[in-house]
Amino acid sequence: MNADGRTRLHQTPEWTALAKHREELADTRLRELFAADPGRGTGYTLKVGDLYIDYSKHLVTDDTLRLLRELAAATDVFGLRDAMFRGEKINVTEDRAVLHTALRAPRDAVIEVDGENVVPQVHAVLDRMAGFADRVRSGEWTGYTGKRIRNVINVGIGGSDLGPAMAYEVLRGFTDRDLTVRFVSNVDGADLHEATRDLDPAETLFIIASKTFTTIETITNATSARQWLLAALGVHDAQSHAVLPYSHYLSKFTAYLQQLDMESNGKYVARDGKRVDWQTGPVVWGTPGTNGQHAYYQLIHQGTKLIPADFIGFAEPVAELSGELKAQHDLLMANFFAQTQALAFGKTAEEVRAEGVPEELVPHKTFQGDRPTTTILARALTPSVLGQLIALYEHKVFVQGAVWNIDSFDQWGVELGKVLAKRVEPALTEGADVPGLDASTKALVAQYRELRGRS
Repeated sequence: MNADGRTRLHQTPEWTALAKHREELADTRLRELFAADPGRGTGYTLKVGDLYIDYSKHLVTDDTLRLLRELAAATDVFGLRDAMFRGEKINVTEDRAVLHTALRAPRDAVIEVDGENVVPQVHAVLDRMAGFADRVRSGEWTGYTGKRIRNVINVGIGGSDLGPAMAYEVLRGFTDRDLTVRFVSNVDGADLHEATRDLDPAETLFIIASKTFTTIETITNATSARQWLLAALGVHDAQSHAVLPYSHYLSKFTAYLQQLDMESNGKYVARDGKRVDWQTGPVVWGTPGTNGQHAYYQLIHQGTKLIPADFIGFAEPVAELSGELKAQHDLLMANFFAQTQALAFGKTAEEVRAEGVPEELVPHKTFQGDRPTTTILARALTPSVLGQLIALYEHKVFVQGAVWNIDSFDQWGVELGKVLAKRVEPALTEGADVPGLDASTKALVAQYRELRGRS
């Protein structure tokens, strides 16, 4: 117990037991675990929906799983999970329910918030969205001049940009190829300029995405987009975790997960307002497939940091591919499977010497292995599978936040930057003497104004 009578997470018996277990496994090699258990390759797997998940290449035993379950029970992960699915207000600092699960709930599900089932409302909105999208694609819904919509620009930032952009890239094979789709998030005017410079305003639809419609970047870009239309038409926003999808269409998926994970769990304050004494919120990063192999896989294989990695792959290429392009999929997946084996088992000095490698090069070509990976394999990348992947990672973030005793559903750190930006802007545009700016920021503002010819 601490002086305030509370037990800290890292002082609980469950956490202590898990830490002791980790020390006991310190010298254990993945090679040893696989050699001792011929069924490990299939025993440490599970099937969730269409996803086959293999976690056998982690330093994990039956005791590890038992201790993790005990920690989850002790931190009330299961209770919080059930409360979330019931629609209770587990976002304590904003006194709000957490309803991303309602977006995927079937029509006959019941999720009550303040005594009202919100599922019918959710499906009513989803139906309206689908109907509107169908009218745009069919040409029934037109712009002000009556011209058919041929360009769609999403204006948003954070999850309101990364989510739609990720979904569009992933599901490009399911899209209407006659539509040009672009995304604007940066308040830098160049972002909107590049998105619109070659488009006909009469054929362009802007979608403004925001949770509160108070986000300054989104509102600023939306206002500028409106002005662009008016001007043209004359009338009317470990510490590191790699996610490595082996699919070109998932190029924005990791960026989406960065926002989901790091904005949710990047916090040092517990739900009770006290500062945590344990690590939270890993840095999430990665890019698709073999591109990454020629960029940063060297660090994962032989660097000084331990970087857990998720590998996401599919048995079938996208349906649009044919001929040689379709045949290349086997080569892509050969790399996929080879990398997880190499990261898990490495290459011993003896194995390197047996290949006749000169002794001075042996240390350079030896790989320690024991780099943990999770393999997620599905038959094909479909809308349903994308939804399952998003749900999987959303729930992972929720469970980690519950274990760490932090509120995963507010973003006060983001709000601080917004407030400061509003304060700084008059100094940039008008040269106003803004109180509260430090000496460095004042000097930078002055330099900026000089470079803009405003001083």
